[in-house]
Amino acid sequence: MISATHRNLQAEIRAGKFREDLFYRLRVVTVDLPPLRAHKEDIALLAETFLQLHGARLGRTARLKRDAVATIEKYDWPGNVRELKNALERSMVFSRGDEIGVEDLPGEVVHGESISHKHSGDEQDNGISERDFREAKRKFEVAYLTRQLAEHRWNVSRTAATIGLHRQSLQEKLRELGIRRPGREPLEDE
Repeated sequence: MISATHRNLQAEIRAGKFREDLFYRLRVVTVDLPPLRAHKEDIALLAETFLQLHGARLGRTARLKRDAVATIEKYDWPGNVRELKNALERSMVFSRGDEIGVEDLPGEVVHGESISHKHSGDEQDNGISERDFREAKRKFEVAYLTRQLAEHRWNVSRTAATIGLHRQSLQEKLRELGIRRPGREPLEDE
């Protein structure tokens, strides 16, 4: 049996949301797969493979232009390999020739609108460089809450429970900081 989860099952057990006996039955061999943004050097190879797969199915060939490769390597792919595969299929369908350019890629990829891109790696500005305490605190709260929400697929109730707040308190804080789920207005409690 192969199973996968994005949740921390040990934390779920402590919270009484997952059965401990089931955890030990399932956990024989554990493979931790890092997110795609953690191994960006694989993106070009994966893209080429996906384009071949889609091409065989759609009866055409396409390759990425150099600028398109650079663009997909900059994006953080919060949906990981599945998002990359689907974005390339969409790009192949909408491209007019045998080359896929930046103009054929989905807007969120081109404009880097993923949550993890805004708050990842060494580029992260979580307020440490701010001189003003209030602004540093605000930036930290935005970075922290955005990351927590993204990890819980923007489920406000689950995020609130994980970080130790009441759902209403978290919703109030999100309004105060102006944090909104990308592509949705207003923030919804899923």
